[in-house]
Amino acid sequence: MKFSRSFYIQNRFYYFCLSVVILFVLSFIFPNLLFIAKLAFIIVLTFFVLDVVIIFSSGRGIGAIRQLPEKLSNGDENPILIDIENRYSFPVFANIIDEIPEQFQVRDFNIPKKLEPLKVSSFKYHLRPTERGAYHFGKLNVYVTSYIGLVSKRYIFSDNEMIPTYPAFLQLKKYELMAFTNNLHQYGIKKIRRIGHTMEFEQIKEYVQGDDIRTINWKATAKKNQLMVNQFQDEKSQPVYSVIDKGRVMKMPFNELSLLDYAINATLVISNVILKKQDKAGMFTFSKKVENIVVAERRNSQMNLILETLYNVNTNFFESDYSKLYASIKRNITHRSLILLYTNFETLDGLHRQLPYLKGIAKNHLLVVIFFKNTELNQLISNKAETVRQVYDKVIAEKFAFEKKLIVNELKKYGIHSILTSPENLTIDTINKYLEIKARGLL
Repeated sequence: MKFSRSFYIQNRFYYFCLSVVILFVLSFIFPNLLFIAKLAFIIVLTFFVLDVVIIFSSGRGIGAIRQLPEKLSNGDENPILIDIENRYSFPVFANIIDEIPEQFQVRDFNIPKKLEPLKVSSFKYHLRPTERGAYHFGKLNVYVTSYIGLVSKRYIFSDNEMIPTYPAFLQLKKYELMAFTNNLHQYGIKKIRRIGHTMEFEQIKEYVQGDDIRTINWKATAKKNQLMVNQFQDEKSQPVYSVIDKGRVMKMPFNELSLLDYAINATLVISNVILKKQDKAGMFTFSKKVENIVVAERRNSQMNLILETLYNVNTNFFESDYSKLYASIKRNITHRSLILLYTNFETLDGLHRQLPYLKGIAKNHLLVVIFFKNTELNQLISNKAETVRQVYDKVIAEKFAFEKKLIVNELKKYGIHSILTSPENLTIDTINKYLEIKARGLL
């Protein structure tokens, strides 16, 4: 029950009123209770009026502000900070009800807090978005009661605030640090020894004093009958493209995030690592057509361009057209590049339908096909089967898990690199593969 926009009667008041009513009813049976009932009524009414006076004695008894970051990071725990100032000269109890965006579907948000007199209290809670896009916050409601606790007053702050949710940019610093420090194993990132030269071959020239004898070209030396050495130049930046399949195979959810959003988050992180490694980072997406194209470059604004492009990736999860992907790569990417293709294959037949296009891409580029383990099957496979139905389900699950390994072998047969990973390990495994390719000088 409420008498105005800001005046609310607490349940405690109704309990006291019910007790008074019961005393009056019992006084018909026991007349001696009538005096006690009247006294109880006067006490409840007195405390009610006193509570109203205490709570409404100040028009500005509470001040509060919700501090939002500029944007939320998709799939990460994002802190939301609330500052509350108690302007009363006595302690009060507050129930904070923040109207968080509808995407979270939280209907019981309530934070009780005791506020000390004439002090500012700060606290925070965390939100984990699972979709990119605009998130709208409603009112920040603060319900204040005194020690008596019969009535409460509502204060309203920070109405209708919007904040965008971008791909997981909070992971950038984390994985950048991992990829450039020696303490990598605890995070799952492997430290790989660099093989060969860190230079690109330029020409063969005659040996002069001071040249590194390890660069002697013995075949050229035999032909010329004098010492010849290989000359190298600084390694040029290599183009690396992240290609995201946004077809129906990427709609499968895992831990509330779709495979598409895992691929988008991984693309953002690996692009940052690529640029820090002095390579050129680019990206595009495809399903029925090729879209969201960012040409591989190494410039200051490249990360921001990739971030904005990933934020605006939309899809209806159509069937993906690999023929258009192949044609677009052949037409637009003229230099040999590393292609990181985020997609998913559940069966060997599904791979065979797209294999001619993958082989065509791999002829001119270094192709890495990144697809996902079906982690839902792991528990089914590990459980002991006790019924005929469970035996049947377990055999089918093992068949699908084994088929994923067959897909890896089939790609390897045609010289196509692959990463078979679980969604939560996608970013780490992709960084590992990139560092391995760099170390082995495959590109």
